[in-house]
Amino acid sequence: MLVKQYRHGIGQVCYELCAGVCEKSDRSPLESAKRELMEETGYGNGKWSEFICLSPNASANTNLSYCFIAEDVEKINGQALDDSEDLTVHLLSLDEVKELLMNGEIIQATMAAPLWKYIAVNHLL
Repeated sequence: MLVKQYRHGIGQVCYELCAGVCEKSDRSPLESAKRELMEETGYGNGKWSEFICLSPNASANTNLSYCFIAEDVEKINGQALDDSEDLTVHLLSLDEVKELLMNGEIIQATMAAPLWKYIAVNHLL
């Protein structure tokens, strides 16, 4: 599952993993990830595991980007987007995701790296 939304910095609509910021009320990155998936896609539950932790810009920032794998999630609600969010949910096959990566259509490093790692560790290329 990927989402698609406009990114002002590059002036493009981009395919992305569901993502967001840890809020003060979140007790952990996992709780943040579950909340963001529910808000952005309406999907939840399932089996979750931490997959990769990245430093998006170690030369200038101290933030970390955590990526989780959520398996067997189910559609529970509609989207609950913030006023500033406008994104669409795309249920894609692994072959479709690989094609997007190979064609350079997923260009954000923190989005591409976890997808490439998933493909590599599962010997799917």
